[in-house]
Amino acid sequence: MAETPTDAAAEPTAEEISEQKGVRLAKRERLIAASDDPGLGAYPVRVPITTTIPEVRDRFVGLGVDEASGEHVGLAGRVVHSRNTGKLCFATLQAGDGSRIQAMVSLAEVGDESLADWKEFVDLGDHVFVSGEVITSRRGELSILVKEWRIASKAVLPLPNLHSELSEETRVRNRYLDLIAREQARRNVIDRAKVNASLRRTFESLGYIEVEPPMLQVMHGGASARPFVTQSNAFDTELYLRIAPELYLKRAVVGGIERVFEINRNFRNEGADSTHSPEFAMLEAYEAYGDYHTMAALTQQLVQDAAVAVAGSHVVTWADGTEFDLGGEWDRISMYGTLSEAVGEEINASTPMSRLTELAEAEGIEIDHPLPGKYIEELWEHHVKGSLERPTFVMDFPLDTSPLVRGHRSTPGVVEKWDLYVRGFELATGYSELVDPVVQRERFVEQAKLAAGGDPEAMRLDEEFLRALEYGMPPSGGMGMGIDRLLMALTGLGIRETILFPLVK
Repeated sequence: MAETPTDAAAEPTAEEISEQKGVRLAKRERLIAASDDPGLGAYPVRVPITTTIPEVRDRFVGLGVDEASGEHVGLAGRVVHSRNTGKLCFATLQAGDGSRIQAMVSLAEVGDESLADWKEFVDLGDHVFVSGEVITSRRGELSILVKEWRIASKAVLPLPNLHSELSEETRVRNRYLDLIAREQARRNVIDRAKVNASLRRTFESLGYIEVEPPMLQVMHGGASARPFVTQSNAFDTELYLRIAPELYLKRAVVGGIERVFEINRNFRNEGADSTHSPEFAMLEAYEAYGDYHTMAALTQQLVQDAAVAVAGSHVVTWADGTEFDLGGEWDRISMYGTLSEAVGEEINASTPMSRLTELAEAEGIEIDHPLPGKYIEELWEHHVKGSLERPTFVMDFPLDTSPLVRGHRSTPGVVEKWDLYVRGFELATGYSELVDPVVQRERFVEQAKLAAGGDPEAMRLDEEFLRALEYGMPPSGGMGMGIDRLLMALTGLGIRETILFPLVK
């Protein structure tokens, strides 16, 4: 008999799953053996569908209670609920988008043998094809009164109990089960696609061109991060999975592609937590004759357009029901100014390292780094970051932690960089780009010293990039934004929920 768990059914044990798998494999063998046509059996090459479950639901939305439409359709779906009685069997078929329809298999319509086969061979999780008249039941449920059916694909493992919520571990490790069981999981995939399409539409409307820089690089750069290292047999050389596309996108600007962007994967050989993943999707964009103010306005437009694409307005509703407003003009605050307010004294680029160390020790902050700027950033995160819920641009960073950024036009020791914080986490960053090849070389040399001192995240001196800058890069603004984090801002979910197939141990 087909499995018919009740609402109170517990998750099967490993032993029960193994037993059910054996039963299902035996059914698979009988289905294959009983079919003379290799296109039928347990895994037919195709089934004669004429429509889909969503199309039927849309088309017959006005059908009354206990009413026959007079129209016959053929459709397929996964069996997610099943109830077998003497002369009438009910099954709920689910489409990939989660929409469902009831199939009614009756003795009067299909005959003794077909009804017996349904009871014998159809289990939860199977894909089945049904054809018949579209009707509504006595309870008003849209249904197919089945005239013909066949297995479309035999599932040999049982589904988890769809009446109970899957554990986070099961959702992450077996995303395919999550997609079957949970509407939010399906919505996440759809929302992500809408967001990417929205980003590309916004860029296109502003005259940007999308390009594809290399993922494998002979020298990693464009960010302070530890890379993944691999080996090319063909070139007999060590290669790196890129940590950022920045240095190649800037080459494109040098070459005359004055508004350029890319949406693709980055890889950083670092820790994983609720806001970090070793592999993540990244948007980067560069605009000739722009600056960090230009890129802040662009980023706000990109995020707000994405919110409209997902939610229909700048107000998004998170998975827990909370409404979050991404509209209006976003605040711009000073990193040094807000830190000074938080500690009760003026902190600037000239504040001695000894005083920064004292402030860190007083708060119990352990910082193992030689750069004063690192202390500024860590102290700011400790005192200020947690208070930022609304979208906020944090402006003007220490020079010594920002080797690719132009020095501030009016404040020595500071660079024209912002980080965008939403819900207390960093969503994006933007620069007025450093385009002077002489100063950039000096910055790279300083980074090389840090690397020699044991800093695994320090940048390397990239002669090819410097050579490109020497041909002249126009004054430019640049920005980068994590796509996974953008989904976090729009949905209220953690990063592992926004990535379809996250890396897990």
